[in-house]
Amino acid sequence: MNSKYQKLTFEKVKTYSIKKRYSKVKFKDFARPVSSHDSMKKFIEALPDILIGKDLKEFILLYRKAITGKKSIIWMLGAHTIKCGLNPIIIQLMKKGFLSHLALNGAGAIHDVEIARWGTTSEEVAVGLQDGSFGMVRETAQFINEAISRNAGNDLGYAEILARELINQKSANLDLSLLANAYRLNIPVSLHPAIGTEIIHQHPNLDGCAFGEKSLLDFQLFTHSVSKLTRGSIVLNIGSAVILPEVFLKALTVVRNLKYPARGFYTAVFDMIRHYRPTMNVMQRPTQDGGKGFYFLGHHEIMIPLLAAAIQ
Repeated sequence: MNSKYQKLTFEKVKTYSIKKRYSKVKFKDFARPVSSHDSMKKFIEALPDILIGKDLKEFILLYRKAITGKKSIIWMLGAHTIKCGLNPIIIQLMKKGFLSHLALNGAGAIHDVEIARWGTTSEEVAVGLQDGSFGMVRETAQFINEAISRNAGNDLGYAEILARELINQKSANLDLSLLANAYRLNIPVSLHPAIGTEIIHQHPNLDGCAFGEKSLLDFQLFTHSVSKLTRGSIVLNIGSAVILPEVFLKALTVVRNLKYPARGFYTAVFDMIRHYRPTMNVMQRPTQDGGKGFYFLGHHEIMIPLLAAAIQ
């Protein structure tokens, strides 16, 4: 039985040799098995030279060059990195001189202070929201808000105040505090809060004027570090979907407006999913006229120890 539909036949289709075709994947780019005796260096080298495996190897090389070239290396951290237990990893990198500025969002102050003071952090939001007790612990707001209020009018920024206070009060877990360790190591550290986004803003002892004053000083501190970015410098955004990418974009605008040579650097975003602002404000826009941006997806508690081990 014949079909009533016409069909296109392929007898005259032109073909060509695979030897003339550009191929994106070659066997030499494949991953290589590693043994239990191999080093981290061997493990990284064994990753496939394809897609993100290739990107990661390239970024690690660029990071190592930035270290040996004594370039500025800025880390911007969302608070989730602290909740993931990564402070010891980051502190080790600070001690080795592998980063030159640490920027945290406002929630980073809360988690870092709670770990340093009491060794515990991160509450059950869904439970506390039901009866209005979410974020209402007394001690955290007392420590942070009162420290800010006592320092109103002086030249100390938000992060510097909390770091000094943690040290002066001989907090029980100072060795795990990003703020305290950065301060002790003379590494600039800044906090970038947004009013209404943190539990300390719910408490009656918040001094809005002092809080705004100290937040502005930290933005100026961060902008100063951004002014030191040059060709070959590194900027990382780890786990901040909105605040720090926006802060970075504004700081970069200021330093370029003031004619600092903040171009030709490399950026990398490490996060669990891809977000618009880190993509545009960290990866793409700042590097569109020089340098390069990278984006790596994966859980922080795996990816950041992997990165730290690789660059060392």
